[in-house]
Amino acid sequence: MDGADLQMSVAQGDTDTVVSLSGDLDLSTAERLSEAVNDQLRTTHGAIVLDLAGLRFCDSMGLSTLVILSRAARAQQRFLLLRNPSPFFVQMLDITGMRERLYIAADSNHSTGAAHTEQQ
Repeated sequence: MDGADLQMSVAQGDTDTVVSLSGDLDLSTAERLSEAVNDQLRTTHGAIVLDLAGLRFCDSMGLSTLVILSRAARAQQRFLLLRNPSPFFVQMLDITGMRERLYIAADSNHSTGAAHTEQQ
């Protein structure tokens, strides 16, 4: 697989920036996601929302990248929110114990201004 296996689109709203992912988040694509999110952290304000509805696969490198990006956002007193994770992705978070390290939007139909929780 190469970096073309992950597509990203960015939409900036009034209070947040949504980065929609489609494809595979793995060793070969994690750096591209990291660069894209870090760029948004430098150039925008508010929360960064990762819409995972199109994410087909995520390996340990992808998961590690999400945790690192979440820490980077918190260091700037911002949030990295995960929206529309698949049941498989949530199960992976539970099995690895990473769910408590990431914010998952409580209601994927609302903007980040709506209630969101850090899953415990």
